[in-house]
Amino acid sequence: MNHPTFVLTLSCPDSIGIVADVANALADAGCNIVESAQHGDAGNGRFFMRTLLESTGGLGLQDLERRFAPLAERRRMQARLFDARRKTPTVLMVSRFGHCLNDLLFRWRTGALPIEVKAVVSNHEDFRDLTLSSGVPFHHLPVTADNKVAQEAALEDILAREGVELVVLARYMQILSPAFCARRPGQVINIHHSFLPSFKGARPYHRAYERGVKLIGATAHYVTEDLDEGPIIEQAVERVGHQLSVDDYIAVGRDVEALVLARAVKWHAEHRVLLNGVRAVVFQ
Repeated sequence: MNHPTFVLTLSCPDSIGIVADVANALADAGCNIVESAQHGDAGNGRFFMRTLLESTGGLGLQDLERRFAPLAERRRMQARLFDARRKTPTVLMVSRFGHCLNDLLFRWRTGALPIEVKAVVSNHEDFRDLTLSSGVPFHHLPVTADNKVAQEAALEDILAREGVELVVLARYMQILSPAFCARRPGQVINIHHSFLPSFKGARPYHRAYERGVKLIGATAHYVTEDLDEGPIIEQAVERVGHQLSVDDYIAVGRDVEALVLARAVKWHAEHRVLLNGVRAVVFQ
């Protein structure tokens, strides 16, 4: 039978018997555990768990939440249940480098990402045609020193109207306000080159080339009020050498950026990422 499937995520103070309690509660609710992963952080005494389950007894999301609530309260859990088949409403934001945007749109169109792209927002017009060719609305919201508050208000309107639950900065080169970030903890993902802090600022690949670095890479992280300091979701590197030109460095870097960002978006949309203070627990 094709039973409804759900994802349960939770974190709580670590103690003996949590996994057994969760398994028993789900079994009592008529659920079959399909996949489960857990992690205990010895440093802060927190326990994290992600479970994929089938509701063989026919209970829906709200009924399961009610059945699980007593255990969550007793164990002081931060627990959430998600419909595993529901795709995360997402907005992609981009400036003038389109490799990550193009990669995400392709993966979304081919069903490789469990998201629903509601719109693309950009402070430039460069990728309007690419966006529209994918059947996605494009919103041009230019940014100047004088209109940042109004521009962000317009962005907020789009997110509210589309019911967006995830914002992906696919090489969006504007800083979001602290208030915007504070309203969306764990809901905004950014990609940047892994040279930070050694190569902050413009033209990082040119500067890496000039220094003769041997590894270049990328980091996907959640956006917080502290610029580029949010919890890290995924990282990757590629080896480079003296035989490569600066253009080769840029090409390798863009490939890594696209791959790392796609992984982070996929894992987030599958509810595999749980926040652990300034870090992230990722159940791959």
